[in-house]
Amino acid sequence: MVEQDRARGTAEAWRPRIAPWAAAGCRPALAWPDGLSDFAGRAAERVRAWVTVEVGPGRLVPWLAIAFGCGIAIYFAIDREPAPWAAALLLAATAAATVLARRRPFAFPLALGAAALAAGLATATTKRAIIAHPVLSAPVWNVDIAGFVEIREERERSDRIVVRIERIAGPRLDETLERVRVSVRKGTAPAVGTFVEFKARLSAPLEPLRPGGYDFARDMYFNRIGASGFVLGRIRVAEMPHAPSLWLRYATVVDGMREAIDQRHPCRFAWR
Repeated sequence: MVEQDRARGTAEAWRPRIAPWAAAGCRPALAWPDGLSDFAGRAAERVRAWVTVEVGPGRLVPWLAIAFGCGIAIYFAIDREPAPWAAALLLAATAAATVLARRRPFAFPLALGAAALAAGLATATTKRAIIAHPVLSAPVWNVDIAGFVEIREERERSDRIVVRIERIAGPRLDETLERVRVSVRKGTAPAVGTFVEFKARLSAPLEPLRPGGYDFARDMYFNRIGASGFVLGRIRVAEMPHAPSLWLRYATVVDGMREAIDQRHPCRFAWR
């Protein structure tokens, strides 16, 4: 009886919204402008109102990051490598224009966006100038390499190391490479910070396999790797010609911490 006396809720559909002109039974006629000039004036006034709202305080700040990214995209899209001085001059010119237009409500956002665009282009150009290094142009065999191991990667079928070269020599080798990435047999990769000597076969960085595909060469270039290949024979651990750099010491400590965590972690990969 108690359950039957409880109030039961009712469900009803949303009531449709009735336009004010529907009750009168007639639809108002569209108010078209009298002429083309009147239409253009109204459109310009409406656009001006929209722009005024969009350039309000704080509304254009997110677009600076977009403009900066577009500048970097322009760097990768152009066919020729821009000169660093030209990119710096463009950035200085747009920055000066931004300062001069700081009191103009419409010119200032445009100048600031152009400055952010130029900053992205200048940043990519400067980054390229900083990391510029020789790149292998043709495959070479029996290359004698000696250097410090900077990176060690354990993979399923083989290991891979990145070596900062101290000495390199080989037939038909014209470039003086700085860093190479080579594959070694599974379980034979030396620890980070070790000075090693070995023979290797080196190849030029791989270009995209199809138009628009992943560019391995660009990825290696920005990692300052001039060639890749595999080790021929055994890797020999040799005496260091000099003390390792601070960055190499830091990489050695980090790699040791990773190895210690990996050894103690219960969920290690099955292939390790």
